[in-house]
Amino acid sequence: MFSRKLSRSIAVGAAAIAVAGGSYGIVSATSSSGSTASSSSSAPSSSSSAAPSGGSASGAGGAASNARSGPAAGGTAGTVDSVSSSGFILTTAAGQKVTIDEASSTTYEKGTSPASVSAVTKGEPVLVLGTTNSTTITATQVIVQPASSGSSTTSAAKVIPFQKGAPTTSKQVGQIPASYSQGSGTIVSGTAANKATEAALAAYPGSIVDRVVKLSNGEYEVHYIGVNWPHHVFVNQDFKVVGAD
Repeated sequence: MFSRKLSRSIAVGAAAIAVAGGSYGIVSATSSSGSTASSSSSAPSSSSSAAPSGGSASGAGGAASNARSGPAAGGTAGTVDSVSSSGFILTTAAGQKVTIDEASSTTYEKGTSPASVSAVTKGEPVLVLGTTNSTTITATQVIVQPASSGSSTTSAAKVIPFQKGAPTTSKQVGQIPASYSQGSGTIVSGTAANKATEAALAAYPGSIVDRVVKLSNGEYEVHYIGVNWPHHVFVNQDFKVVGAD
């Protein structure tokens, strides 16, 4: 009897050690995996991760684009689909749905004249400038029936809408800064970001601008998401579009 009890105690103890060892292995693996995830999250985000509706926004070769730590100055243009008490939904020329959140500080224009929120009605073409977070923009300025602006020296290449499963288009139009490399530059806001966004959207309508980056040569790279092409639109210091890729 004593022998059976002793054997059973030894067996139970061995099982406990095995379970503890297994648990330690799980904890170690989880900890290791967590460390890897943490390291990955601190690395520059790829532009594809910023693309709404699964749209790839990576540049040629699929390299990482300019890193961003959160929502940044940008905007979009399109036609108003519906209006609510807190904002409206628009559809870009490339078919991307964008939610526009309005605030008490949002300003409005109709053409070139000051306007109120009542100017935003279904079917109206609008340009929205503000803070972009994927397919939602918190508007700082809404321009109804915006005038055509932002002349471009690029060819008349059109925005290629995103299509699920379609390969990413890789091509260059116009002038790409010789010193440009993805991941370089500084994210900007304010007047410079607004002017660069407006110029890019006038030349290549249909996308969402989720950030504007100032390059070392003083020009700007306007980053597009939600379309197959272009992913980067280049704007010079006079806020004229000079190239895209």
